[in-house]
Amino acid sequence: MKLFNDSVNKYLGMKIKHFDLGIEENDPFRECKLNRKPYAEILTNIVESYSDSFVLAIDNEWGTGKTTFLKMWSQELKNRGFRTLYFNAWENDFENDVLVALISELQDLKDKGSERIFNQLVKQAAPLTKRLLQGLVKTQIEKYAGNEFAEDTIQLSRDDFTKYLKGQIKGYNDRKKAIQSFKYSLEKFVNQSNEGKPLIFIIDELDRCRPNYSVEVLEQIKQLFAVNGIVFVLSIDKIQLCHAIRGVYGNENIDAEEYLRRFIDIEYSIPDPNTEVFCKYLYDYFQFDEFFTFDQRLKYQIFRGDKETFLHFSTILFDYEKLPLRSQEKIFSHARLTLTLFGNSQFVLPNLLILLIFLRARYRPLYNKIKTGSLSLQELIDEIEKILPQNIHEDVIRQFIHTEALLLLTYNNALKSKTKHQILAQDPDTQEKRLSILSRLDKSPQNEVFITMVEAISQFGGSRLDIDIHHLISKIDLISPISE
Repeated sequence: MKLFNDSVNKYLGMKIKHFDLGIEENDPFRECKLNRKPYAEILTNIVESYSDSFVLAIDNEWGTGKTTFLKMWSQELKNRGFRTLYFNAWENDFENDVLVALISELQDLKDKGSERIFNQLVKQAAPLTKRLLQGLVKTQIEKYAGNEFAEDTIQLSRDDFTKYLKGQIKGYNDRKKAIQSFKYSLEKFVNQSNEGKPLIFIIDELDRCRPNYSVEVLEQIKQLFAVNGIVFVLSIDKIQLCHAIRGVYGNENIDAEEYLRRFIDIEYSIPDPNTEVFCKYLYDYFQFDEFFTFDQRLKYQIFRGDKETFLHFSTILFDYEKLPLRSQEKIFSHARLTLTLFGNSQFVLPNLLILLIFLRARYRPLYNKIKTGSLSLQELIDEIEKILPQNIHEDVIRQFIHTEALLLLTYNNALKSKTKHQILAQDPDTQEKRLSILSRLDKSPQNEVFITMVEAISQFGGSRLDIDIHHLISKIDLISPISE
């Protein structure tokens, strides 16, 4: 632990965790490195073009930056005269009554002119929450109470049952009237002093809530909040939300997408960001230059291309793997922490380093096999090529082959002498070099490109040949002594 703390202190002020971007009031997209302002413009035009209330769903996977985008867009809307509310459903699903949570958000719109209407709204909502809860219990009681409810019903006399039924009918009519009164007051409240523009009610992280809570939010929006003057924006991962819906209804065969169409009027997906732009942003954010361009390190000619190699290989790896932004961020964060354990005169092998951290994050069983040396050289290459993309463009395939060659050589160097292999051998008849393994990634005749890479790495100043894979793994796992 002392070594770890000393290492962190060595880079005091270094960022190892990504925090939310600051959002400037007058220019909310100023710090957006993904160039997403044009998509906000499109959504604003949609909001401005439709006078009716509707529900807009922004459907992207978790970890793609939806929350940051929504907060920036919300401020942009405010700057254009819209009133907006932001509700993080995941952070508030401790509240069992969704109606209470949503009304609590509405009170932020209250002013002296609308206070009376808001108080009336709360008054009408108070009995409604209880009645809706009772109705929910009635419809679900057999699911939770089994045959007990049916037995109680059988014991009722005909007169008792008639009274019970009349009570249910009256309760039903009372609920309908209560809902209508609530919606009337809600519409009156949100349209007070709105200058003709709808309230934009953003509900974020809906797919991450408890399944029951997610479904209840959707139901409440449809039953109680579908009034003129409110546009709901739901931030979702549709695939995950569909899983939640099937779980709530206890049926994997339910058409969850059709169910969602009952609630959502417009679907929109934010286009995938440019990976190169995002990698460059993460590189700057986590201050990698403090390591790669440090004067004491740049004294060595051999290290001067490490920055470009690190950025280029990260970009092509993440791009081909279609990694979510959150995953890219965590890999870069771990890489930055790992670099604190390298001395200024030590090899980093940046493309191999980022590949190993990627494996540790996404393919831990394979990473562990590499650590323990439990694979043969051919098995290692085969396992790596299973997870690497199959459609690698010719412009970048040499980067992948080079990284594969580095992995093979450093892995072989870590094997015990009796299990080490001679990777390159010379044909006694033709004197040509040949490999003891086969790389399917290299499409050249007889793996000529791979052979060239192995030879170049092995002969590069005689230095890289002696490095074994644990030189990197011990630092990735944060167990290596600090080097100066």
